[in-house]
Amino acid sequence: MHLCTPVTHKQLSLIIQANKVEQNQNIIVRIANSGDADYAETITKEMEESAKARGTGIAKRSSQYIILKMVEGKAVIALTTDGTWVGFCYIEEWSHGQFVANSGLIVSPAFRKTGVAKQIKQKIFALSREKYPTSKIFGLTTGLAVMKINSDLGYEPVTYSELTQDETFWAGCKSCVNFDILTMKERKNCLCTAMLYDPADHYEPQETKEHFDKKSKVYERLMRIKQSGKIFQKKDKQKIEAKQQKKRSLVSMFSLIFS
Repeated sequence: MHLCTPVTHKQLSLIIQANKVEQNQNIIVRIANSGDADYAETITKEMEESAKARGTGIAKRSSQYIILKMVEGKAVIALTTDGTWVGFCYIEEWSHGQFVANSGLIVSPAFRKTGVAKQIKQKIFALSREKYPTSKIFGLTTGLAVMKINSDLGYEPVTYSELTQDETFWAGCKSCVNFDILTMKERKNCLCTAMLYDPADHYEPQETKEHFDKKSKVYERLMRIKQSGKIFQKKDKQKIEAKQQKKRSLVSMFSLIFS
């Protein structure tokens, strides 16, 4: 009779890592094109579900908008060798090309924590640098994992004032559940962390990576505080509640007038 030998934690980690490597070997990360249009609806649905689960919002985009990015060659898609959708990200241009954003990063739940998000970010970053060599590349994120990936690429945490002031960009935040906080803070702060890569003035990726690794615990704690809402003063919450109540009152008043 053979006795089963318990698997150690180290052995389990090696097995998991081996599975990730095998999975990644079956994933192709490339520039999207018009032939990928059939994946657009799946992508937009997953973006919406992911935003709901996190309690924050990726700016809502239609399937037609995602297809346009594919046709323009301003998107990166990840697929398995048998055609299963894995992940996606696209480029947006703001302030007449002074800024670009690598937006809408999304990975299918079945492929999360496999390292594919990093591959997508690397590919979309390289594509952005190729298409917009003088533009500042920025992003807003609520995830520590994305912050780390960005730091590895040379992004730095910055204030909101250093981002594009293009009103169309900020209008995209209206679909986020935290938009009232952004408005009350006069676009100076919100739950997202702003990060920027400036091709004309930046640290080397190794430097930003080392900085993030050194300060990761601080960033993690700050994100927890942000997500809990404690970083926003009570008076800000009262303003938001008052604004929402005013909206409800106006709706009620018009309903009575026109009923």
